[in-house]
Amino acid sequence: MVDKTLSADKVTREEAAEHLRELADELEGEGEATVRTGNKTVDLRPSESIAYEVGVRERSSILRGNRETVTVKLDWKPPNVSEGSTEAEAE
Repeated sequence: MVDKTLSADKVTREEAAEHLRELADELEGEGEATVRTGNKTVDLRPSESIAYEVGVRERSSILRGNRETVTVKLDWKPPNVSEGSTEAEAE
Protein backbone atom coordinates (compact mmCIF):
# COMPACT_ATOMS: atom_id res chain seq x y z
CA MET A 1 0.00 0.00 0.00
CA VAL A 2 1.32 3.44 -0.90
CA ASP A 3 0.14 6.38 1.16
CA LYS A 4 1.30 9.81 0.06
CA THR A 5 0.61 13.13 1.74
CA LEU A 6 1.85 16.26 0.05
CA SER A 7 1.68 19.87 1.11
CA ALA A 8 2.70 22.77 -1.11
CA ASP A 9 2.55 26.31 0.27
CA LYS A 10 4.22 29.61 -0.41
CA VAL A 11 6.05 30.71 2.73
CA THR A 12 8.75 33.20 3.65
CA ARG A 13 12.39 32.13 3.88
CA GLU A 14 12.12 32.28 7.66
CA GLU A 15 9.00 30.07 7.68
CA ALA A 16 10.67 27.54 5.37
CA ALA A 17 13.70 27.42 7.68
CA GLU A 18 11.43 26.96 10.72
CA HIS A 19 9.64 24.01 9.06
CA LEU A 20 13.01 22.39 8.33
CA ARG A 21 14.13 22.96 11.95
CA GLU A 22 10.93 21.33 13.24
CA LEU A 23 11.55 18.32 11.01
CA ALA A 24 15.18 18.13 12.15
CA ASP A 25 14.10 18.26 15.82
CA GLU A 26 11.65 15.40 15.26
CA LEU A 27 14.29 13.27 13.54
CA GLU A 28 16.86 13.99 16.24
CA GLY A 29 14.69 12.60 19.02
CA GLU A 30 14.06 8.96 19.75
CA GLY A 31 11.01 6.96 18.80
CA GLU A 32 8.34 8.30 16.47
CA ALA A 33 8.73 11.53 14.52
CA THR A 34 5.60 13.61 14.02
CA VAL A 35 5.61 15.51 10.74
CA ARG A 36 3.14 18.26 9.83
CA THR A 37 2.06 18.50 6.23
CA GLY A 38 -0.71 20.94 5.45
CA ASN A 39 -3.51 20.43 7.97
CA LYS A 40 -2.47 16.83 8.72
CA THR A 41 0.12 15.26 11.01
CA VAL A 42 1.79 11.96 10.24
CA ASP A 43 3.61 9.79 12.79
CA LEU A 44 6.70 8.18 11.29
CA ARG A 45 9.11 5.60 12.72
CA PRO A 46 12.58 6.52 11.44
CA SER A 47 15.35 4.00 11.87
CA GLU A 48 18.84 4.83 13.13
CA SER A 49 20.19 4.80 9.58
CA ILE A 50 18.56 7.19 7.08
CA ALA A 51 19.37 7.61 3.39
CA TYR A 52 19.79 11.34 2.74
CA GLU A 53 19.72 12.94 -0.69
CA VAL A 54 19.78 16.61 -1.76
CA GLY A 55 19.14 17.65 -5.35
CA VAL A 56 19.46 21.13 -6.84
CA ARG A 57 17.98 22.09 -10.19
CA GLU A 58 18.48 25.37 -11.99
CA ARG A 59 16.20 26.12 -14.95
CA SER A 60 16.04 28.96 -17.38
CA SER A 61 12.98 29.55 -19.53
CA ILE A 62 12.15 32.43 -21.82
CA LEU A 63 8.47 32.34 -20.79
CA ARG A 64 8.79 31.50 -17.08
CA GLY A 65 12.14 33.05 -16.24
CA ASN A 66 14.82 31.51 -14.04
CA ARG A 67 13.84 28.97 -11.36
CA GLU A 68 15.84 27.18 -8.70
CA THR A 69 14.62 24.06 -6.91
CA VAL A 70 16.06 22.20 -3.94
CA THR A 71 14.72 18.74 -3.16
CA VAL A 72 15.53 16.95 0.10
CA LYS A 73 14.76 13.24 0.28
CA LEU A 74 14.97 11.11 3.42
CA ASP A 75 14.36 7.38 3.12
CA TRP A 76 14.41 4.53 5.64
CA LYS A 77 12.86 1.22 6.58
CA PRO A 78 10.87 1.61 9.80
CA PRO A 79 12.12 -0.64 12.58
CA ASN A 80 10.06 -3.79 13.02
CA VAL A 81 8.06 -3.35 16.23
CA SER A 82 8.11 -7.07 17.01
CA GLU A 83 11.93 -7.17 16.69
CA GLY A 84 12.28 -4.46 19.33
CA SER A 85 10.03 -6.30 21.78
CA THR A 86 11.86 -9.59 21.17
CA GLU A 87 15.22 -7.94 21.93
CA ALA A 88 13.83 -6.38 25.11
CA GLU A 89 12.45 -9.75 26.26
CA ALA A 90 15.80 -11.47 25.60
CA GLU A 91 17.68 -9.03 27.87
